[in-house]
Amino acid sequence: MPTLNLFTNVPVDAVVASDILKDATKAVAKIIGKPESYVMILLNGGVPIEFGGTEEPAAYGELISIGGLGPSVNGKLSSTLAEILQTKLFLDPSRFYVKFYDVEVIKNKTNLSLSLSLFPPLC
Repeated sequence: MPTLNLFTNVPVDAVVASDILKDATKAVAKIIGKPESYVMILLNGGVPIEFGGTEEPAAYGELISIGGLGPSVNGKLSSTLAEILQTKLFLDPSRFYVKFYDVEVIKNKTNLSLSLSLFPPLC
């Protein structure tokens, strides 16, 4: 089950939260290639965050999935999620950071590979 935990220092009212949850669920499902019924999104607004030495609007996310992640998918997810946050919370995409965890289950062993992504890409 893909799970996205989003944290932002921007206060989020119920209507905006609902819009973000719907848009993020659709985006994660489509880009990873899993049914929406398997996607979970958690949104935490008004969380104290300092990013780049300031407390200007910012967001942090962690996406965990069993398969479906990789460099091209992660880049597309980063930019799509940043667009959602920019549209709904007026958050500058350069102040959004997301960490990806691709968990693969192999013969009763769990192998956790970690992939980091920044938006916009630093390279």
